[in-house]
Amino acid sequence: MLFFTGVILYGTLLNLREKTLAEEMKLKNIETLRDIKVVIIKSRYTLELYSGDILVKNYKAVFGKTRRRIRHSALDKVTPTGRYYVCSKDSVTEFHRMIVLNYPNLHDLAIQLKDGYLTREEFLEFREELNTNNCIGKRNIKFGTIGIHGIGYFDIVFSNLPFRFDWTNGSVAVNNDDIEELYSVMEHGTEVIIHP
Repeated sequence: MLFFTGVILYGTLLNLREKTLAEEMKLKNIETLRDIKVVIIKSRYTLELYSGDILVKNYKAVFGKTRRRIRHSALDKVTPTGRYYVCSKDSVTEFHRMIVLNYPNLHDLAIQLKDGYLTREEFLEFREELNTNNCIGKRNIKFGTIGIHGIGYFDIVFSNLPFRFDWTNGSVAVNNDDIEELYSVMEHGTEVIIHP
């Protein structure tokens, strides 16, 4: 128990140096964020927030337990890679806040069809869901909902570990303070690119 407490204390000290989004914007002489884009790099455990071409802030992030690129079902715990958009936001969730992405998109569905994880009928049905701008539908039952969320109740533990521990169902997790910042600036349609 003493070792675990020391690890959390060490992680807390490391986190004291992190600047808020407002502090980063002031340092970079940015009054208002414009053309917001998020770039997630799984291999670096980072989520980068951009205003146009300017990197405003780096966030620490963790991902799904399974380290593959392609997600085949809601059960495989893979964080998919690709280009997505914010399609919904949820302020009442077990993970504090949730920014929902339009996963699976048409590219993901085409791969699932090609690889035999979807029938042609399912592909056509899910494609129609996408064409009607449904954020969450039958395709999410098969593939799960993917987004960016906080940690929730265990934030004090997970956000203060001095190492990264992948634990999500495939979504991207940041600490509760960070999801508050992101939730306040990411709107419906914000582009999110997830790299391996």
